[in-house]
Amino acid sequence: MAETTPNHTQTVSGWAAHDSSGNITPYTFKRRDNGVNDVSIEILYCGICHTDIHYVKNEWGITRYPVVPGHEIVGVVSKVGREVKGFKEGDRVGVGCLAATCLECEYCKTDQENYCEKLEFTYNGVFWDGSITYGGYSKMLVADYRYVVHVPENLPMDATAPLLCAGVTVFSPLKDHGLVESRGKSIGIVGLGGLGHVAVKFAKAFGHHVTVISTSPSKEAEAKERLGADHFIVSSNPKQMQGAKRTLDFILDTVSAEHSLLPILELLKVNGTLFIVGAPDKPFQLPAFPLIFGKRSIKGGIIGGIKETQEMLDVCGKHNITCDIELITPDRINEALQRLANNDVRYRFVIDIAAATSNN
Repeated sequence: MAETTPNHTQTVSGWAAHDSSGNITPYTFKRRDNGVNDVSIEILYCGICHTDIHYVKNEWGITRYPVVPGHEIVGVVSKVGREVKGFKEGDRVGVGCLAATCLECEYCKTDQENYCEKLEFTYNGVFWDGSITYGGYSKMLVADYRYVVHVPENLPMDATAPLLCAGVTVFSPLKDHGLVESRGKSIGIVGLGGLGHVAVKFAKAFGHHVTVISTSPSKEAEAKERLGADHFIVSSNPKQMQGAKRTLDFILDTVSAEHSLLPILELLKVNGTLFIVGAPDKPFQLPAFPLIFGKRSIKGGIIGGIKETQEMLDVCGKHNITCDIELITPDRINEALQRLANNDVRYRFVIDIAAATSNN
């Protein structure tokens, strides 16, 4: 593994963290030449994911510094390799979390490459040539076309960026459980943040009855009046939680903070499923009784495969679904990361990469 290999000849401006302080500063680095299977992308916008905080501060103990975060990337194709299929210069495209997989295992061959044991991420990964991957907090990206998707023409690029991670993360469980095509199920969404607000939009667009479960009573009006949720439960209110027992077919848990699963499981009907997409730092306690007395299931998942990501974007184009964002310039990345850590964003920060100046 190396920061660069001999084919890294393109000088790129970006923003990186260099140690566990997590402070982001301007950083100039090298990207590889555009290969036969690559597309070069002029990055226009990049979303800020909570995962970025974990990496820049090395909270998971796996960061390779310097780290250029960003896996919610949208932009325009500027160059196309000779073996590339389905993309041309000028296309509006997106890149999510995946940079490379083995392409040969059963998961890669069934469009589940996000579960390939050899997957490498868009940043802090190791690409096929042995180099460390750098993400979307930068002005351009070179990506293998097999991990690139098209952005529908009717969707605004800035509000589409977070869909490349947050969007597919909540879409995939809904699709897996037949909730994209079916109608009329009772669905619970735990947490109304970057993932949760998109999950509410999807669930309502697919014709379901949606209950938001949150620790914040102040979010009720937002959930119901603007996002269209049918019910709102304050999870710290025992009376409300008791009144909602056995009312939900499916619950999507988007919360990354430590929390108890027991009261959430009690909201499920018999045969109901709790699907976890949040990633708390500490392990869950798994209560046996609500599982065995309700024939309930607990599952988890990460993002989605490339085919599924494209399907998700196409669905967003059909239903005009985007993320609610706060657009920032690159000189405000550190401020945004701190506010995100404090849950002070409605609901996703997106960096306007094109707004960068020599002073940023």
